[in-house]
Amino acid sequence: MKPLAEVAVIGAGTMGAGIAQVTAMAGYPVRLFDVEQGILDRAMVHIQQNLSKGIERGKVSPEQQRLSLQCLHTTTDLATAADNAYLVIEAIPEVLEAKQQLLRQLDTLCPTDTLLCSNTSSIRIADLATVTARPENILGTHFFNPVHIMPLLEIIITKQTDPDALQRIQQFARAIGKESIVIQDFPGFATSRLGVCLGLEAIRMLEQGVASAKDIDKAMALGYGHPMGPLKLTDLVGLDVRLQIADYLNNSLTGTNFQAPELLRQMVKQGKLGKKSGQGFYHWE
Repeated sequence: MKPLAEVAVIGAGTMGAGIAQVTAMAGYPVRLFDVEQGILDRAMVHIQQNLSKGIERGKVSPEQQRLSLQCLHTTTDLATAADNAYLVIEAIPEVLEAKQQLLRQLDTLCPTDTLLCSNTSSIRIADLATVTARPENILGTHFFNPVHIMPLLEIIITKQTDPDALQRIQQFARAIGKESIVIQDFPGFATSRLGVCLGLEAIRMLEQGVASAKDIDKAMALGYGHPMGPLKLTDLVGLDVRLQIADYLNNSLTGTNFQAPELLRQMVKQGKLGKKSGQGFYHWE
């Protein structure tokens, strides 16, 4: 089984930066790509801040911080990012056509045995694999935010997935300190179907005046042991992201479980996107 060496992460937003950070902390050389240098610069600042906080809390040593940052390189050239990478993880916005276009490009740029993985939280991997000449080496690698803290990696496989490809990505998961689960390729997989369904119902309850956002969240935190309530989690994920996923699942699955509440649509239209905009179901400073 060929070991994973150089890793490329495509997209330097919140998730891409987090994936790049944990990969570098495990000692892998990482090339982080985005179309704008400013986005990459902000990602590196965020990664440095996370590592510094880790030092303050005794979770990271100064030497670990130094070595991790040495492993990280940024580029605005996709060919440079993909060159000789054994594993590529895309973490661009949750838009099917954009992901397909990116994978077409990567398919021509990467070595034939490179694993091309998607951090998608809902899109069927088969719909991504069909645009490449290597469907056996296309997998879903769904990380959770914040990546450097959340221990789960949801691996999604299709009927065409090569068993060796699965073993390689499971090896990678162990190397970066993640517990992995293997999920068959259905829209929303396991975590998004459950999480989005709960989040949408919480928004409907708020819309109906059942309780305040704080009390709905407290019900799940104290009554069911969730580390965070569904409305606060929606704020962290982004209301726009949650709406995109809900619409995709509503169109892909039967039933009405994933019909987005009107309140969610209104808030997104008003620019109330959660933590990233400063206002969602909660006020964020």
